Amino acid sequence: MTHIHTAAEGHKDDHDLGLRHDLPRLIGRRSALGFLLGAGALAANPAAALQCVVNSTETAGPYPADGTNGRGGSINVLTQEGIIREDLRPSFNGMSPTAEGVPLEVALTLVDANDACTPLEGRALYLWHCDAIGKYSLYDYDDRNNLRGVGISDADGVVKFTTIFPGCYNGRWPHFHFEVFESADEIVTGRDSLLTSQISLPEEDCAAVYRAASDIYTNGTRHLERQSYDRDMIFADNTDAQKEQQMMQLNGSPQQGYTGSCIIGLA
Repeated sequence: MTHIHTAAEGHKDDHDLGLRHDLPRLIGRRSALGFLLGAGALAANPAAALQCVVNSTETAGPYPADGTNGRGGSINVLTQEGIIREDLRPSFNGMSPTAEGVPLEVALTLVDANDACTPLEGRALYLWHCDAIGKYSLYDYDDRNNLRGVGISDADGVVKFTTIFPGCYNGRWPHFHFEVFESADEIVTGRDSLLTSQISLPEEDCAAVYRAASDIYTNGTRHLERQSYDRDMIFADNTDAQKEQQMMQLNGSPQQGYTGSCIIGLA
């Protein structure tokens, strides 16, 4: 059995008073960090050397939990206390289950694709994805809201999350969903996104995770073998440049966990 590090039991998120309350503290903390990092952080910004493109617009799918569409359309996690957070593994706002899986540290960089990949600060990004066996919180389970969260981009346009490697379910290539909003004030209704899209994951890494952690990703290998990235209903019709940009770049291993990065180009 593969040993996977998960969030500690009893984890309590300190962002517990709602999105608008959390925003000033979050921006202040990240601005201070950016000042301390200085030019070194800017030099490390992957957008600086990238010929970015505008990400394709994709469906939010049937499980967005943003009050807009899909099965259970009245569910709106964006109004729940604690939704601004970096660690997506625990549930929040009174729910308790924590998602298990191979750890994944995600850094998403928001840039203006029409202005030389200029980083976009202060945008709100809502990220959500399935668990290790391909199920979604608040839809396939009614006792958890994990693997969902909002982050605010810092001065370098970066939003960071700690989560797990997503599973693979029948009919889709492994992926993340996300929506980008102008600000936290705009995100609460879930209807005014600047971009709704998805991020894909490399086949080699997916296969390695599902094979090495098969005790947790119990159906991952079986479902992945049935899929084809080039024929996926969402990614297949994108340009080559969009496919390359929307594919998360990963480093790590199933035993130690992964870090992943992706550029998100907005028009």
